[in-house]
Amino acid sequence: MSKMKTTSSAKKRFKITATGKVKAGPGNKRHCLSARSQKSKRQNRRMQVLEPQDAKTVKHWLPYGLPR
Repeated sequence: MSKMKTTSSAKKRFKITATGKVKAGPGNKRHCLSARSQKSKRQNRRMQVLEPQDAKTVKHWLPYGLPR
């Protein structure tokens, strides 16, 4: 049986932690930032842990995890 393919966009956008959680960078950080509060822009700097339902979908796109 052939290998399953990893979705290329997923391996660029997500990280999997050692405990199996999925981290992703925040959205809404490209333009029109003057309309957002300084607090929301500051909180969007770091990566965020996805909800379990979304993490399940991302792990489906990454059948072997992420390469180290």
